[in-house]
Amino acid sequence: MTLWSGRSAAVLPPAEDGGGLPLSERSWRITVVVHHVVFTVLVGIAVVDAVVEESGGRQALLLVALGVLALAYLGVGAPALVRRDHRRAAAYLLVLVAVVAVLAWVLPELLFLLFLAFPQVWFLVADLRDGVRWTLALGAAAMVGPMVHWAQGTEPFDLQTLVGVAFSLGMGAWVFSVLEHSEQRAELIRELESTRSELAGLHHQQGMVAERERLAREVHDTLAQGYTSIVVLAQTAAAALPGDPGAAAERLAVIEEVARENLAEARAMVAAFAPVALDSATLVEALQRLAERFGRETGIVTRVDTAALGGVGPALSRAEEIVLLRGAQEALANVRRHASASAVVLRVSRVGSGGDAHVSVHVEDDGVGFDPAASVGVGLAGLRDRAQEVGGDVDVRSVPGEGTRVTVRVPVR
Repeated sequence: MTLWSGRSAAVLPPAEDGGGLPLSERSWRITVVVHHVVFTVLVGIAVVDAVVEESGGRQALLLVALGVLALAYLGVGAPALVRRDHRRAAAYLLVLVAVVAVLAWVLPELLFLLFLAFPQVWFLVADLRDGVRWTLALGAAAMVGPMVHWAQGTEPFDLQTLVGVAFSLGMGAWVFSVLEHSEQRAELIRELESTRSELAGLHHQQGMVAERERLAREVHDTLAQGYTSIVVLAQTAAAALPGDPGAAAERLAVIEEVARENLAEARAMVAAFAPVALDSATLVEALQRLAERFGRETGIVTRVDTAALGGVGPALSRAEEIVLLRGAQEALANVRRHASASAVVLRVSRVGSGGDAHVSVHVEDDGVGFDPAASVGVGLAGLRDRAQEVGGDVDVRSVPGEGTRVTVRVPVR
């Protein structure tokens, strides 16, 4: 009795609000089919025993009780088991208790059906408390008849039913405890999955914000500056056209050059490539071209000083070269807009060795200067963000009336 009870209870699914089955749907269906087969076999054996062991009215009573049990299982118990209908389950268990009481009174030998009855309780109840109640009810129904017979001295007292009740209660309590812990783990998993989903959403949003910021920096450092150059050049060309066609033609040529470079930058941005200036040139060559074009556009004397490199090109990654080039572009754009300078120098230097080495681009002008603490531009803020992404930094030093020096520094890996 106890072995069957324990095994059956171990696969018991929780109540409908318990959060799911401990078995897969297929395994649960197989378990239910096996339960139907076992019920049919055990009740069939009980019918044979009743026919063999009893006769007359006692036999008829036993057969009627077993017939009622079979009909109750067919019409109420089995549907309750399959559909987890606790109202039908209660009705069936009531019939089961009554039938067990009749069998125990008339023919205690048929109490082997408790092998079936105790597991059915734990298959059908909604919670632990109901399981305890119905198990005790079954135990009481199974013991009344034998105890009366024992008191009358017709049969010896049998402790098997008490042992079965105790074991069934213990197994039921253990199973429901396991199911409760399983549900707690399932709830924890659901919460973790929900948290992971929320974090994924936040990471996605952060990625979108970071990408927008990156594109904003790229547009500011390339297209916006190029369009600014085109506007200024167009204005100077228009002013020079009546009296100096040659100067106007020069400005128009530069406008075409800037427009073509802007178009190439736009295409490179769409394709997520590096700056066009670095496509087929070193960083120093790109800075020299940048300085040469800046001088042509503005008329400001502009030169590139690479003496501090010692004739050796800086060993930088493409990302680090982009930061230095964009820094030089931003600094020159500020010179154009604000400095009123007559000369600009771009210095490229390498300082330190080993893990402390870094390469810097300095842009110095002799313009009007400003107070860095009182003026924080969008371009410089974006440049600082860009430099920090590669472990670098940006330093701006300026005094009103004494020019400005912008330094962009990146580490050498």
